[in-house]
Amino acid sequence: MNRLKLGNTDIEVSRLCFGSLTMTPFQANLTIEEGANLIQYAYYNGINFIDTAEIYQNYKYIKEALKNINRHDYVIATKCYAYTKEMAKQSIELALKELETDYIDIFMLHEQESIHTLRGHQEAIEYFLEAKKMGKIRAIGISTHRVEGVLGATMFDEIDIIHPIVNIAGIGIQDGNIEDMLLIIEKAYNKGKGIYGMKPLGGGHLIPQTQEAFNFVKNIPYIHSIAIGMQSKEEIDCNISLMETGLVPNNLRDKLIDKKRRLIVADYCQGCGNCVNICKHHGIEIIDGRAVPNDNCILCSYCARSCPEFCIKII
Repeated sequence: MNRLKLGNTDIEVSRLCFGSLTMTPFQANLTIEEGANLIQYAYYNGINFIDTAEIYQNYKYIKEALKNINRHDYVIATKCYAYTKEMAKQSIELALKELETDYIDIFMLHEQESIHTLRGHQEAIEYFLEAKKMGKIRAIGISTHRVEGVLGATMFDEIDIIHPIVNIAGIGIQDGNIEDMLLIIEKAYNKGKGIYGMKPLGGGHLIPQTQEAFNFVKNIPYIHSIAIGMQSKEEIDCNISLMETGLVPNNLRDKLIDKKRRLIVADYCQGCGNCVNICKHHGIEIIDGRAVPNDNCILCSYCARSCPEFCIKII
């Protein structure tokens, strides 16, 4: 698989990034051995880049996988919510310890919203810079679901990498549409930022149009790599085929379509009720202050488009 350097960094990654949340107890609940085997399978098929986060609680999967992976050929990106020096230090040390590695390639601030939230995390960014000088991290980044988040990162020279949400339908973009996001991603790219997109299938909601949705993101010239959740060898093979040929092989298409999917709501749901109001099938309701799908849900995904926190996903 082709590799590209992430912006002005010297970090070279595969065009596909292994999104690792899907293997965790929050979603597929794979065993550590199963998860590690998938990471290794992806690596030996050309995927040298993995995306994780402190909140995913899956460092143990990656640690196990690294036992049979060339660490210096492998790129690990993780994220935390630190906003003080001490919190940033703790998050870096936790990642180094639990992954049993000497360095993290990309350390990011999770879910940044704008220049204002970045300023509020200045102390953490300053510690990241110290850690970079010490060789504990190679690059600093942010993840964001907002156009304003990408814009804010373009104003910070310290930010090397941006991990924005991007998909053909604009699902999960909290302050605009896909056209708005593409315009600001182009600006960030032209400033030398490394860009790797997230949620090309809109958290699972665009699976019925996988080929079209994936190729849309793949063909954006301002994105170096695409992070996509993978929880089986079939999904890895499918995504590799999409990246290399733009097509889903018929045998894999049948397997993936036959897979039983379900709607899940993250535990950070605020119970705003937008999803209930938009669902014409009465397939979701608010129970004890949180959205809960019911037997009427037909997995149409319309509810996800109305969720301001991107809490709703199909797995």
